[in-house]
Amino acid sequence: MRASSWGLLAGVLVSPPALGAVTASSDLGFVIERSVQVPADAMTSWRELVRPAGWWQSAHTWSGSVANLTLEPRAGGCFCETLPQAKDMIARGSAEHMRVIQVAPGRLLRMSGALGPLQAEAARGTMTIMLTPTSTGTTIKIEYVVGGYMRLTPSQIAPAVDRVLAAQLASLANRLGGNRAAAVPPTP
Repeated sequence: MRASSWGLLAGVLVSPPALGAVTASSDLGFVIERSVQVPADAMTSWRELVRPAGWWQSAHTWSGSVANLTLEPRAGGCFCETLPQAKDMIARGSAEHMRVIQVAPGRLLRMSGALGPLQAEAARGTMTIMLTPTSTGTTIKIEYVVGGYMRLTPSQIAPAVDRVLAAQLASLANRLGGNRAAAVPPTP
């Protein structure tokens, strides 16, 4: 997140929680689940998924530009960002958003890491993205399980994380020919 996005997040944290996909929350952490239907087949969806520079939103990067994002879809691979060189730095910086821990091309991408402001906390998250073929395309489902010590309570931060993930999923769906409004919580 860019510095200006931190202010946006602070505003989100004090607003009422969105209806949605925080499926569990306790003092120990939280779980977010979201899914979307897209008209693209699973392999097309996969190819787009592993190129976050094509669909992630710049407002949710440290550098302010999705052009700086990369994802290596292999165990140990990095969902990383190159940071521009500041005048007071001797070289460009970088940020690891998540580390890839499991890959099944066209079916599953699992990563470990704390996104955005969670990165500054003693929190750990595991994100599983599943692609399931349907008769009309693909269902893309995201589960993000976060736990650990956080200075903000999980009930405070979870709705904001949910909104950011919903926006990212909607952006991916839009890129794949889906409807932004289609990124909805899973049905019980």
